[in-house]
Amino acid sequence: MFGALDISSSGLVAQRQRMTAIAGNLANIETILNAEGEYEPYRRRIPMFSPGDPANGSSHGVHLSGIMLDDSPLQMRYEPDSPWADEQGYVGYPDISLVIEQMNAMEASRAYEANITVAEATKSMYSIALEILT
Repeated sequence: MFGALDISSSGLVAQRQRMTAIAGNLANIETILNAEGEYEPYRRRIPMFSPGDPANGSSHGVHLSGIMLDDSPLQMRYEPDSPWADEQGYVGYPDISLVIEQMNAMEASRAYEANITVAEATKSMYSIALEILT
């Protein structure tokens, strides 16, 4: 009976997880060191989703199936004085595009709004159905 609410609420959770990944990507757009201070450029995080399968015990909707690390080549910048420069004087930086991340954030925000609209419409239909039954 509440499958439609399960679907829209899982969509809300999925879009929140997308926004969290996007925020992390934007926050680390220039990060080249890991937590220990060693040279390890940040890799863009990409959330991967899969559909729910009630026949196998999961609820309707979409679920986070994992976080993929983007393995695209690093952006090489010529910084010969950097302690992290290679033999040619280049330092690798994360390959994160501000424009793409902003576009993904807008898409996630709109999808979040759409899921809220679906949840509100579903609640309204359930309310009307209860009024008819009483």
